Amino acid sequence: MGLFLSRDLLGIAAETLEFARSAAAETHPNEYMGLLRSRDASDLDLDDAGTVITDVLVIPGTKSNPVSATVKTSLVPNDMRAAGSIHSHPNGVLRPSAEDRATFGKGEAHIILGAPYRPDDWRAFDRNGDERDLPVLDVALPDDEDFFDFTQADIDEELR
Repeated sequence: MGLFLSRDLLGIAAETLEFARSAAAETHPNEYMGLLRSRDASDLDLDDAGTVITDVLVIPGTKSNPVSATVKTSLVPNDMRAAGSIHSHPNGVLRPSAEDRATFGKGEAHIILGAPYRPDDWRAFDRNGDERDLPVLDVALPDDEDFFDFTQADIDEELR
């Protein structure tokens, strides 16, 4: 398996989209930018095969202004759960610019959130910049409080 997931992307968790809309509103009038991460649908108690976008990863050192956001690519993690990108357009335009399309090369979904960031003020696009369907799913997200709860034995096992 490569860096980006190749299994069917079933949708985005409603809570994840709400988080991103809220973050974009707080960042306004500057652009908001993040990377999308997904989980296996079975981790969310769904019977469908595929993945669901569950997380937005904000990269440290991201610079933004009212017309663009720039991610330090050297700080982007090699992430097996990577699913695409998300960013805002403070001007409210829900179409990718030529610059946006140039960054859509990897991942299954690239989301644009438009001001004023209401529930319908977003669109999803594929890696070619064509609009794609991305259902919003009402799923319970797992509690990741134990993310850093590991021992040396766990690390050794993972490295085998």
